[in-house]
Amino acid sequence: MVESKTRQIGSTTVVELTGRLLLGNSLGYAENAIKRLIDTGTLKLVLDLTSLDHIDSSGLGMLIFCSGRMEQAGGRMRIAGATPAVARVFAVAHADRILQIDPDLETSCRNLADQSAAEA
Repeated sequence: MVESKTRQIGSTTVVELTGRLLLGNSLGYAENAIKRLIDTGTLKLVLDLTSLDHIDSSGLGMLIFCSGRMEQAGGRMRIAGATPAVARVFAVAHADRILQIDPDLETSCRNLADQSAAEA
């Protein structure tokens, strides 16, 4: 089961995912929460995976889908703080070719700020 908490750091929305991002109802709830943020105008989003213990292919697919949806909405999404178990899944799937992955939350927020400044 995955739980999510949302907070603001400046103009960046941070969603902290905790637990296990696996096929099932909680994956759908997490996806809907993220889609709702995007649909209501969030343009800078970081998914903080520091407390995520495990992810399966369904969870990875959801992250990729949300990243694409964010790009279509004109925003940017980054992934922060993948644990070793989650990072292994990302490496096997070559997720770094699709997702913007950073080692920690601070780096993700800084990279989003840098991207915004470069686009201005």
